[in-house]
Amino acid sequence: MIEHNTHHKVVVIGGGYAGTLAANRLRTRADVDITLVNPRPEFVERIRLHQFVAGTGDATIDYGTLLGEGIRLVVDSVTRIDTASRTVRLASGGGLDYDHVIYAVGSTAATPSSVPGAAEFAFDIAEFESAQRLRARLAELPPDAPITVVGGGLTGIETAAELAEQGRTVTLVCGQTLAPYLSGPGRRYIAKWLSRHGVVVLEPAVVSEVRPDAVVLAGDSEVRTSALTIWTAGFGVPKLAAASGLRTDAIGRLLTDETLTSVDDDRIVAAGDAAAPSGQPLRMSGYAAGPLGAQAADTVLSHIAGTEPAMLELAFTGACVSLGRRAGIRQLGRKDDTMVNAYIGGRMGAVIKEVTCKFVVSKRIRGEARKPGSMGWPKGGPRPQQTASAATAVTSP
Repeated sequence: MIEHNTHHKVVVIGGGYAGTLAANRLRTRADVDITLVNPRPEFVERIRLHQFVAGTGDATIDYGTLLGEGIRLVVDSVTRIDTASRTVRLASGGGLDYDHVIYAVGSTAATPSSVPGAAEFAFDIAEFESAQRLRARLAELPPDAPITVVGGGLTGIETAAELAEQGRTVTLVCGQTLAPYLSGPGRRYIAKWLSRHGVVVLEPAVVSEVRPDAVVLAGDSEVRTSALTIWTAGFGVPKLAAASGLRTDAIGRLLTDETLTSVDDDRIVAAGDAAAPSGQPLRMSGYAAGPLGAQAADTVLSHIAGTEPAMLELAFTGACVSLGRRAGIRQLGRKDDTMVNAYIGGRMGAVIKEVTCKFVVSKRIRGEARKPGSMGWPKGGPRPQQTASAATAVTSP
């Protein structure tokens, strides 16, 4: 569909890795008016929130250093996308008219309501505000107070390691196994590091209740003292898509085709953690966010130009995990995001992780601000065919 307006109004909802990069990349056309809506006045480096909590690093960046010229930043929250009037409704009561929307709302914590006390007494680390609360609570505790981290994934491992390196008493509760995403050798390397630094790893183990000063384990109902419980087991997404009458997958990610275009409205394109292309979402990660943001911007630009958007194509290469400030692991993987039995650990692993974190901001996001359309990414990773179960794992408004 070819547009004939003098200017094309694009609203990007969400100023994380995907949304910020997408906003910058849209500037390849001079006739696009770009508005970025974000609830915070600063960019949050979510991959550094465990450092922020432990006091070993910062996690915010001034948008003025990230956004290209001409992008309007609106500090507000979006309550609804009104597709009939093509208006983004804001929590402040106003609205933004649009020709196209990039839906990049990211992900949130997923503290389960089915676990008594989890919502009331456990802290999460998924967003900046919750990380601020966690940091403040941590500062109130004596150095030897027992801390429980629930979740044996990469976020849980990095959080437990950061605290353990500072001499904190940490227990890591893994639902099934430690670092299930990594290879066997990678898991063993992490387990040895955690053991050397005094972290008690419980696997398999499930928390059935969280109390103000303890956690209860399922099965034998063992009660373990916990002055602070941090919940990192899984992520959810904001419910904006469903609230706007758009179809989503089971947890609320916007259902799209392989060009990241909503199956309900071709003026809405998704990026990042909140996108579910063909009901087969990619792994929630900073690694995928940048390419998905770039692809979303390219799709919108194709819609404006009346050309066929490219299909989603992203090759994964593995994952980086920090283990405190002096060690880490670079797990190597195949293009389809399965792991191989090879990794780089120790000090070099830490260096690679730090370089990767800086690369995402300085080369990808700021690179697109300097030269829109310049970012490339590894391609060739096969997209799995949609299964019958995935096809039905959607919710209707």
